[in-house]
Amino acid sequence: MRRKTISIILINLLLLLLTTSCGQMGGSSAEPVMKDGYYLDTVCTVTVYRIADAQGEVKVAADMTEDAEAAIDGAFDLCRDLESKISRTREDSDISRINSAGGEWVDVSEETCELIQKGVEYSELSGGAFDITVGGLTEQWDFHADEGEAKLPDEEALAEAAKHVGYKSIEIDGSRVRLTDPAAKLDLGGIAKGYIGDRMTEALESRGVVSAVINLGGNVICVGGKTDTDDFVIGVETPFSDRTEIIGKINARDKTLVTSGVYERRIEVDGKTYHHILDTKTGWPVQTDLDAVTLTADKGRSADIDALSTICLIKGSAEGKKFIEGLEGIEGVFVMSDGNVLTTDGVSFESVK
Repeated sequence: MRRKTISIILINLLLLLLTTSCGQMGGSSAEPVMKDGYYLDTVCTVTVYRIADAQGEVKVAADMTEDAEAAIDGAFDLCRDLESKISRTREDSDISRINSAGGEWVDVSEETCELIQKGVEYSELSGGAFDITVGGLTEQWDFHADEGEAKLPDEEALAEAAKHVGYKSIEIDGSRVRLTDPAAKLDLGGIAKGYIGDRMTEALESRGVVSAVINLGGNVICVGGKTDTDDFVIGVETPFSDRTEIIGKINARDKTLVTSGVYERRIEVDGKTYHHILDTKTGWPVQTDLDAVTLTADKGRSADIDALSTICLIKGSAEGKKFIEGLEGIEGVFVMSDGNVLTTDGVSFESVK
C-alpha cells in the first residue's frame, strides 16, 4: 500500500507541472481526459490532451471525451495483456513457464520473444552487469516487506542463485525460448515497463491521439506536445523525498523519460538500507556514487532507456555519463549521492534549486 500511495503523490506532482506550465490549445481552459489503473506494481496514468476526429481535425480531448476514453481504455487493455505475458510472478505467464520448464523449449508470444531479445542485447551491451537472467537473485529479496519486517536473504541461497545468472543461457528459436541452464530464471523487470509504454504509445496514436502523457511510475512518455507550440514539462524528482519534491524539470515533445533510482524499492535491516539494484555477480545491492539517473530519448525508445538507466546506476556517475554520451539520441541527468547533478550536453534540464 505504501508504494501505491507514493505513486499517487508522484502522479499528482507530475500533473501539477503539466497543467500549470502553459495554456491549452487556442486558449481553451478545457481539462484533459485522464484515467488511471494499478498495473506493473504501480499506479499508471494516461492523460489525453488532444485527439483527431474521423476527418483528421485535431480537437481538445474534452470535446471528444468518449473517443479519448476509448483510446485510453485500449492502451490499458494492451498493458494488462502484456503484463500477463511477461510478469515473473504470474504462474501462467510466458516468463514463469520458461523459468519452470527445466531447460525445455517453451512456445511464447511474439511480444515476449521481442522483449527477451531486446533484453539480451542490453545484457550484452553491459557486459552482464545488466542481465535478464537475474530472476534467481531477485526472488531472494522481498523489497515489499512492511517496515520493521524486512529480512536479508539467506547468504548461501543468494550465492547459489548468483551462479546461475548468465544471459548466454538464453536460446531463442522462432517463437520458442529456453534456458540451457535449468536453474537460471528470467526477470524482465529492468526493461518491461519501457517496452509496455512503447506499445501503449502506439495504441493511443492508432486511435488518433496526438497529444498525451503516459505515466507508468518512473517511465513517462510524451506524445506530441501540450499544444502545437508548447512542450510538456516533466519534473525530475529529488531522491529519497518520497516523491514530493523535484530537483529540476525537463521540456519534452514526442519524448520518453525514464528515471531509475536506488530509493525506488528498498528495505532497512538493522539500521542499514538495501536497495533493489543488484550486483549480478553477488546478488547484493551495487554500491556506486549515484542515487538516480533520468534518461531521455525520442518517443518509441522507452524500453531502451529503461535498460540503459539501470546500467548507468550500476556503472556510477563518471562511467555512466561517458557511456550515454557515446550513444546516439540519448541524454541524461545523473543525481549523485552527495547532491551534485551531472548532465549530458544535449539535455533540456532546468534546475529548480
